[in-house]
Amino acid sequence: MTDDPTVLVIGGGATGAGVARDLALRGVDVTLVDRGGLAGGTSGRSHGLLHSGARYAEDDPRGAEECLRENRTLREIAGACVRETGGLFVRLAGDDPEYFEEKIAACEEIGIETERLDGDEARAVVPGLSEDVVEAFRVPDGVIYPSRLVAANAADAERHGADVHPHAPVDGIEVDGEGGGGAVRVRVGGDVDATLEPDHVVNATGAWADRIADMAGVEVGMAPSRGVMVSVEYDGLDPVLNRCRDPDDGDIVVPHEGEAVLGTTSVPVDDPDDYETADWEVERSVEECAAMLPAVADAPEVRRWWGVRPLYAPDEAGANRRGISRGFTVIDHADEGVSGLHTVVGGKLTTYREMAEVTTDRVCERLGVDAACETATERLPGADDPDRLDEFVERYGGANPTDAGVVNAAGD
Repeated sequence: MTDDPTVLVIGGGATGAGVARDLALRGVDVTLVDRGGLAGGTSGRSHGLLHSGARYAEDDPRGAEECLRENRTLREIAGACVRETGGLFVRLAGDDPEYFEEKIAACEEIGIETERLDGDEARAVVPGLSEDVVEAFRVPDGVIYPSRLVAANAADAERHGADVHPHAPVDGIEVDGEGGGGAVRVRVGGDVDATLEPDHVVNATGAWADRIADMAGVEVGMAPSRGVMVSVEYDGLDPVLNRCRDPDDGDIVVPHEGEAVLGTTSVPVDDPDDYETADWEVERSVEECAAMLPAVADAPEVRRWWGVRPLYAPDEAGANRRGISRGFTVIDHADEGVSGLHTVVGGKLTTYREMAEVTTDRVCERLGVDAACETATERLPGADDPDRLDEFVERYGGANPTDAGVVNAAGD
């Protein structure tokens, strides 16, 4: 590879692939690189929840509105990259009824469609639901298959002229000038094995954003936290189950085909590549999820995995990171003397497309490109053809833990 792209996107998760697609659709010459297969970081190691926004409705209404908006968009453009399951927020006998009322009122204020159910009605919707469930309400949650979603974004970026290179780690970054200018040279190894001199760089590496920023001599301020997911054999669960209480360990059960994914924990980590994976997290997640759906306690385990959340909190000093906003931030490093670098951090898998749109708007403004975003209306390639989507997944590195039981390219 010898040609220098106009924009180099570092990080092949949902946001990075989304930025590459958005730039390519606007006619910008873009290259996407990732050190491993696409979606191998945070995106493909999540529980795969397509948020309705209900989880954040009372504490972060703006974030909830983003989730609701992007939930609707993905249902239109993503086809078999998502699954429409619906969701339930359930209150157990020992849970705070006032919290339940606050949650449903906040959802209705935002415009999240809800339907109240008593305990018996909820058990009619979900056979096997705990007898301790006293009431519930429906929300439009769903499931994302991130390997498919990311691969489809990358394939569309390539279809519109982008270069996509998995297995191409960034080995170093040089910045010209002292306190100004900010021309960037990026040494990319692996399958690229070249030094690139793009006009602009987007750091979309999520929990690893500090590492890329450090190479460029700038700061970000990540506060990553790990969480475990446990997939068990469980057939017939349709809606996502959410425990209606303050966010805590083991309060989500996500239906996958023939499986249920139980999660999750939130434990601060210093290094997103080197952290403890503790048995207590698995045990607690299973125990707490079983309070909603008792049969999962004895269901055979299929696989377990940990993911690291890309939480952005430059001023975070405490140990409990559940309270950190799940909103996203686009950082312009021009104030630090690197005018050719933006970093996008935070956010959720559900809102990846909006994160990419905002980032691309900023980059295009810097480049003087006047073109509108089309990613909210243009359907992803292969959206109606799961086999084609799975071919894309195989092309870019294979399936990841979240959807390894669904994607045909996963293998054993």
